[in-house]
Amino acid sequence: MINTYFRAFSLGVVAGMRSMMAPALLSRKLVRTIPTKQPSKPIHYLALPTTSMVLTTLAGSEIIGDKVPSTPNRTAPPVFGARVVSGATCGAFLSQVEGGEVAAGAAAGGLGAAVGTVAFFQLRMWLTRGLGIPDPVVALAEDALAISLGWQVVNSIEPDVQTA
Repeated sequence: MINTYFRAFSLGVVAGMRSMMAPALLSRKLVRTIPTKQPSKPIHYLALPTTSMVLTTLAGSEIIGDKVPSTPNRTAPPVFGARVVSGATCGAFLSQVEGGEVAAGAAAGGLGAAVGTVAFFQLRMWLTRGLGIPDPVVALAEDALAISLGWQVVNSIEPDVQTA
């Protein structure tokens, strides 16, 4: 079970980097692994192809929006809160899919999102202001890292077909 919560924490870190990336990647994974002929649980709706397409579009829009100078700071209270909620939700769903405790998965995902938000904000500030690396370059590197980490996390999910 500890691996489940580590994956939930890691997916939360991805949500801290890009709030829509974690749910988009999780949904894409669930579309391929959970049968949804008769959706009866919230997790089943996340596993619908339409949901996956919408979340993927939102994640792509967030990647573009992150490059706009007027985009709010990720540590501003409403934005920070949205990232924590995204991480907690993804952690809860991931935990449910693997047969773990939903509350523990939510806590791990929310904590991961909080850590990811602050850590990657500070790293980005240090790279741009401290080392003088252009912000768009750092932002693109962060996008690549979020996609790579998220992809690895969701592809390591071990679904418990009986609980999903």
